[in-house]
Amino acid sequence: MENIDIFGSVFEPALVKEIHQFGELLSFKEGDVIMDYGKYIRMMPMVIKGTLKVLRKEETGKEILLYYLSSNESCSMAYSCRLEAKKSEVKAIAEEDVELIAIPHAKLDEWLCKYPSWKNYIMRSFNLRFLELLKSIESIAFHKLDSRLIAYLKEKQRLSGSSVIRASHYLIADELATSRA
Repeated sequence: MENIDIFGSVFEPALVKEIHQFGELLSFKEGDVIMDYGKYIRMMPMVIKGTLKVLRKEETGKEILLYYLSSNESCSMAYSCRLEAKKSEVKAIAEEDVELIAIPHAKLDEWLCKYPSWKNYIMRSFNLRFLELLKSIESIAFHKLDSRLIAYLKEKQRLSGSSVIRASHYLIADELATSRA
């Protein structure tokens, strides 16, 4: 599990040791569903390599992109659902091939009390996701579609490191919560 050494700059050495000991290294292919609506979340994912997109479905069945997760990031919704033993209200899909470390439920609370860096990591994650959601709401409410599209494409480029964006018009419209018509 040498790939998880990227967390050495974030966590205390003792916590990195426990992540090695109790975490499970998982790999997913592009398009794989990692968390799904209405399912219990069995672990909290910490992304090592690749990108996940996190979506939410409205009552009509239409999905909207909430945020992306990339290296060194984790899903706050997974953490919250896992602690409260609730079913997922989001879906996480591998945007590209992904490696992550699955943190078991039993360690989430323990580490929160035991390691200040874990508490900071979790709180920072909640704050980042909250700010991303505010940015999305602001974008939908106050920005025209052309500027939202440009911001979307720039974010896809930043995450992939490539100027080639592999996405259909339908997917882009869906993730921007608009229609192609």
